[in-house]
Amino acid sequence: MSEAETQTDTSAQPEAPVAEAPAAAAEAAPAAPAQPTQQVHDDHPAASGDFPIGLRALIDAGVHFGHQTRRWNPKMRPFIFGARNGIHIIDLDQTAVLFKRAYDFCVEAVGRGGHVLFVGTKRQAVDTVREEAERAGQFYVTGRWLGGTLTNFRTVKGAIERLRELERMFDDGTAEAFVKKEQLRMRREQDRLEKFIGGIKMMNTLPSVLFVIDPHHEHIAIREARKLHIPIIAITDTNCDPDLIDFVVPGNDDAIRSIKLFTSRIADACVAGQQRRRDYGQQGYGQQSQGGDVQVEFSRGRRGGRGGGGGGGGGRPRR
Repeated sequence: MSEAETQTDTSAQPEAPVAEAPAAAAEAAPAAPAQPTQQVHDDHPAASGDFPIGLRALIDAGVHFGHQTRRWNPKMRPFIFGARNGIHIIDLDQTAVLFKRAYDFCVEAVGRGGHVLFVGTKRQAVDTVREEAERAGQFYVTGRWLGGTLTNFRTVKGAIERLRELERMFDDGTAEAFVKKEQLRMRREQDRLEKFIGGIKMMNTLPSVLFVIDPHHEHIAIREARKLHIPIIAITDTNCDPDLIDFVVPGNDDAIRSIKLFTSRIADACVAGQQRRRDYGQQGYGQQSQGGDVQVEFSRGRRGGRGGGGGGGGGRPRR
């Protein structure tokens, strides 16, 4: 057989088995659905020390786990990385960047003499919110949110004064002048007031910023803050409406570790703001609102976004 005939016969043969191996393996194994995984890349800005929360800390705290895919709000689509086992996975790259914006805004607000009101009435958030707010010297609500806490603050101040009065009476012994039955009634009244407004009993004016765990659950507080144009920072899960929030922080608002991570960092921002104010002696720095608390420069868009893309709808990337 000639050399030419040999080359012709070879080319007429089917492809080598090596080329068919990948296709055969694919047919043998069942096709698994693509599952999104998020990894920490050293070149990502949030992997450095410039961000208050890095990607590794977010992953370790389970911040990326959203709600079941059937329980989502379509407006959260831009913040969702994908889905796995029927659970939405939150895009942590955006979480890290958006939280830094919220953190910096909080530092500036407190640095100008403002205050932050921490709101977390869910069972898994109560202890963390109270501890971190007290550590930062800020106000908090961990009991049921009383309607009108912000919008009817003048009336709420009356309840605050009553709580302070009861505390003074028991501290200085004035309450002992009453009969036992009356003392018991006063003690019960004090306990009830402490439960609902104990975290704001030193709040003489409206807060400069509202920090909320789960805006879907705290919808009344969100509505009141928006009515009064108080900036809102919120840990926003996949079932929430981001258009109602000025500084959206996409993340798990149910896991204790996730709540602890975000709340502690916001408390750190408050402490940093207080230190900045002490360092620079910024007395009178900022614009006083009618209520007396300091208001930082802030404008809310028609659907909750800040001008310049600072948060909420205005801070979301375009897809």
